[in-house]
Amino acid sequence: MKNHFEIIILMGRPAAGKSEVIDFLKKTLKKERIDRFHISDFEEIDDFPMLWTWFEDDAILEKVLKKPRMQTDESGNFLYQYQWDLLIERISMEYSKKTRDANYRENFTSILEFSRGSEHGGYQSAFEHLSEDILKKAAILYINVPYEESLRKNRRRFNPERPDSILEHGLPDEKLEKMYKKVDWGEFKGNDPEFISVKGHKIPYVVFNNMPEVTNDFSKLSPVMDDCFNKLWKIKNKG
Repeated sequence: MKNHFEIIILMGRPAAGKSEVIDFLKKTLKKERIDRFHISDFEEIDDFPMLWTWFEDDAILEKVLKKPRMQTDESGNFLYQYQWDLLIERISMEYSKKTRDANYRENFTSILEFSRGSEHGGYQSAFEHLSEDILKKAAILYINVPYEESLRKNRRRFNPERPDSILEHGLPDEKLEKMYKKVDWGEFKGNDPEFISVKGHKIPYVVFNNMPEVTNDFSKLSPVMDDCFNKLWKIKNKG
């Protein structure tokens, strides 16, 4: 029996602490990471680099080639609502390409990372576009922070010199409010404290309440990760 998760879906509002959790896992030695958290060598599939490429493409089209923008308007909003679902389809596609290697699942944990607000379809819409292969294998870690904390940390981390950085990107206040003040996590997870039902699959989940913040201090984050991942492992293996 494998001693590692095949797929972790890591979710939460922007700046909730997702990138910091991944940074912590990267800095934990493999043997310790497997023994404590059931995370093997891992690869991330994050939709932020995908959507940032659209912004860069549109900037090149408009400013360099003098052509119409294709994905976003001048304010950086997607042209179509379904682009949020397209990003999830891309996550599914990227995962399917990785698993063409017959040994991939035996050796790797895939960490799928994204945020969704109610304004652009929420988690309910997003999970409809994850592949059956992902839904069968996944476990969810949801990092819970209120909107006000997301706003505070989004302001803190934003570096205008590195807007494409995983750890330093941010959203303008008005856009964060519009897109992420309301999230459908509560409705999406339902009343079961351990499993979320999606298209006939029971997906184990754990909520990490990052209040007060611990993701900025690895010595405080470490025991929380022990608790979350071991609880998630137990739920998954009884499901």
